[in-house]
Order: sequence, then structure tokens, then C-alpha cells
Amino acid sequence: MGLHFGNLAKVRHVITYSLSPFEQRAFPNYFSKGIPNVWRRFTASFFKIAPPMTLMYLTYSWGNNTYMQGKRKNPSDYQNDE
Repeated sequence: MGLHFGNLAKVRHVITYSLSPFEQRAFPNYFSKGIPNVWRRFTASFFKIAPPMTLMYLTYSWGNNTYMQGKRKNPSDYQNDE
């Protein structure tokens, strides 16, 4: 009764190749190429990302400190109250 999902269309003139997962190496060149590649990508993007993030953090903390200082009461306004 009808076609099953995955066999809905007939594709012609397309050749697919696959390799069994049991014949593949799970982590080829992991230590020799993988870790240096991660380090290269990290150092390439760090100096693009870190300065704006640092600037935004400093601006945020400065704004919070200024806001909290503005909310404080001035003790000299209440010296003569009884």
C-alpha cells in the first residue's frame, strides 16, 4: 500500500557510494592534525571576538555601578532629622 518514506521517488542516474562504519577509523589524525587545527582556529578568532566582548563587559559593569551609586541615599540629607 503506497511507498514508504525514503523510497518516495525513483532517482535515476545517481550513483552513491558508502563505506561500512566498521571499516572507518573513528579518530584519524586526531592528535597530529586535529589539536593544531583547533589551536589555529581559536587564535584566529580570539582577537576578533575578545576586544568587543571585553568592552561590552566593562560598559555593562560601569553602568551597573553607576546605577547602584545613583540609588544610594545621601547620609548628609538626614543628619538633622529626629
